[in-house]
Amino acid sequence: MRAAALVLVLVLSAGCGAAAESQALPHVGFVVKRTGGSFAQEMTSGFHEGVSRIGGVSATVTGPPGQDGHKEVELFRDLTMAAKGGIAVATSEPSLMAPSIGEALAQHVAVVGVDMRLTKSAGVKLHVSNDNYELGEKLADELMRRMPSDATGTVVLGNTAPGLAGFDDRAEGIRERFAEKLPGVVVLGPFDTQRDDSANRDAWKRLVAANPNALAFVGTGDCDGVNLAALKTEKSARWLVGGFGVDPRTLQAVRDGAMVASISPEHYLKGAVAGWLLARHAKGGAALPEGWIETPGLTVTTTNLDQVLHRQESEKARREFFQPQIDSFVEDPASWVRPLEQAR
Repeated sequence: MRAAALVLVLVLSAGCGAAAESQALPHVGFVVKRTGGSFAQEMTSGFHEGVSRIGGVSATVTGPPGQDGHKEVELFRDLTMAAKGGIAVATSEPSLMAPSIGEALAQHVAVVGVDMRLTKSAGVKLHVSNDNYELGEKLADELMRRMPSDATGTVVLGNTAPGLAGFDDRAEGIRERFAEKLPGVVVLGPFDTQRDDSANRDAWKRLVAANPNALAFVGTGDCDGVNLAALKTEKSARWLVGGFGVDPRTLQAVRDGAMVASISPEHYLKGAVAGWLLARHAKGGAALPEGWIETPGLTVTTTNLDQVLHRQESEKARREFFQPQIDSFVEDPASWVRPLEQAR
């Protein structure tokens, strides 16, 4: 299938919208990993919202439907031919993507890193993401709230992408928070729980079977929590589950009590920030800031679940939910920027 078949295009025009006119608009793009994932859909929606706030800029979002780093690179290279206004990149393979990013920068195509950190060799000066270490701490806190202050035992930690900056930071945040707050609890892992959904479920089946008396099982990726919650329900187990994301299955697991909490990286907000910055740069020539734009995450529990479920019902509801945060960024982007070397 040609790359064009995977491209989703939104043309934002203040004029009559004729095809010839739209081609003359400044054009920005976004390459995401796994377009079928809920996180990619969130980032895509946010990106279009951010671009639309500037107006008069066309936007293309593209990415492979499944895990395929080489396809990400191919689609990025294709996009550099059209999106001369700049490209945001949320890649699953930073090292593989780095040479092509360097070529784009050499052609004066601006590049913004989104979500997981790009390698230093890529030469990108702007990164939009969470503090993933802090997200790991937040999840550990929610698990520990359900444990006695003198708890002893084991927690099994999985990582869907060992070696990928961001996921490793989440795992480290979980491990170190337990060591700090509940030293009697030993965190085993992180074990490689695989990115593919079926392989992830198989990995957790093995870990659950090997650790039947664990206090909790927790993972760094979206599919970890979903599969763990399903296994817990299937086995009528008592151990705790924690995960990441706002996949509908994740939110249902929180509602059912199969998962104590999920940490949402708020991918919509990251996409909106990147879209707004690139559209402003493409249309008016505004310089992109340099550094790490830290966007906050959200702890999802039964306390705020109804609010999150409501916002996930429609594009309109999401836009209204995130509007105050996007407004805050647009009013003072510089206040959100931290040194790039602090990104984690």
